Amino acid sequence: MAENNFPPLPPFIPLKPCFYQDFEEIPEQHRSMCKKIYYLWMLYSATLVVNFVGCMAWMFAGGGVTNFGMSIMWLILFTPCSYVCWFRPVYKAFKTDSSFNFMAFFFIFMAQVAISIIQAIGIPGWGVCGWLGTIVFFGTSIFASIIMLIPTIMFTAVAILSFVALTTVHNLYRGSGGSMSKAQEEWTTGAWKNPHVQEAAQQAAMGATHGAMQPQDPSNTPNYSNQTLIQNEI
Repeated sequence: MAENNFPPLPPFIPLKPCFYQDFEEIPEQHRSMCKKIYYLWMLYSATLVVNFVGCMAWMFAGGGVTNFGMSIMWLILFTPCSYVCWFRPVYKAFKTDSSFNFMAFFFIFMAQVAISIIQAIGIPGWGVCGWLGTIVFFGTSIFASIIMLIPTIMFTAVAILSFVALTTVHNLYRGSGGSMSKAQEEWTTGAWKNPHVQEAAQQAAMGATHGAMQPQDPSNTPNYSNQTLIQNEI
């Protein structure tokens, strides 16, 4: 089994990578699309970092600490969660042509698209430098608003690219014959596709077959002919 290599952590950090990621194991016809979604995740993570800086400028210019505190939560929580919750499912879906992983990606990524749109709008107090917060704050501090405008544009780009990615992957999946019923079938039989379960089942079946084919001990086999002779003499 390949050793985990993601995230690529420096040697001095006493933590080990949690995932194995190698785009060479993705089929060639889907490799480019899988990489694009990975780059989209990187863009979203970078946007959360820039948003943190924008909310810091917002706070120092008199915008309050609520947005700054919430921006920390967005950064710490959504950077790893977005990777685990929607990139890993689509990575495994492209790798194994798994309808169940495709469905998991679709349902979670639809929520991601909605979140990106909300972040681009930028409701004040939600910890994001969106259009509403940036435009309103122009009257207070032009310098801070210009800094806030950068993550606002990035959130807008993420929302648009996320919608395009969702539509593209959905078209690819439906074009390959995928459906909800196929995903349900995989869910139902998923346990039997687990290699460890298959190995245990094969060992049990081989054990049962071996036991059935094993010759019986003659001493344990009842002698019906002798019993019949004794009954006739009586």
